[in-house]
Amino acid sequence: MKIIKQTYLIKAPIEKVWQAFVDPEIINKWGAGPAVMSEEEGFKFSLWGGDIHGTNTKVVKEKKLVQDWYGGDWAKPSKVTFTFFKDKGNAKVELLQENVPDEEFESINQGWKDYYLGPIKNLFEKAD
Repeated sequence: MKIIKQTYLIKAPIEKVWQAFVDPEIINKWGAGPAVMSEEEGFKFSLWGGDIHGTNTKVVKEKKLVQDWYGGDWAKPSKVTFTFFKDKGNAKVELLQENVPDEEFESINQGWKDYYLGPIKNLFEKAD
C-alpha cells in the first residue's frame, strides 16, 4: 500500500473551495457527478455515480475533511484527508491519501490531478 500527497493553491476564498468538496451541485459542476455528498460526519457519500464511495469520518468546516474511500471492488478503504488553509485570500488544499493499492498507485495519483483537484482548481481559475 502506498501514500499520495499533493498540494494545490486555488485562487478563491476558502469558503467557496470548501463548498466544491461538500456541495453536490458544485461537485457536479467540476465533473464528479452525479454526486451524493454532505458536510456531515458519518455521511455516506458517492461520487461519479458510485464509482467512488465511502464515509465522511471527520469534518471540521473549512479546515479538514477525512473520508474512507472505496473504488471498484476494494476490500479495505483508502483513507483520504483534505486539509484546508487560508493563504493570502486564497485557499491551499493538501491531499493525503493512505492505503492506496500498489497496482493502482500511478492511475490514482494522476487521477487526482485530472479528475478531482485539478478540475476544482480550474473551476475557480478558468477566468484567469
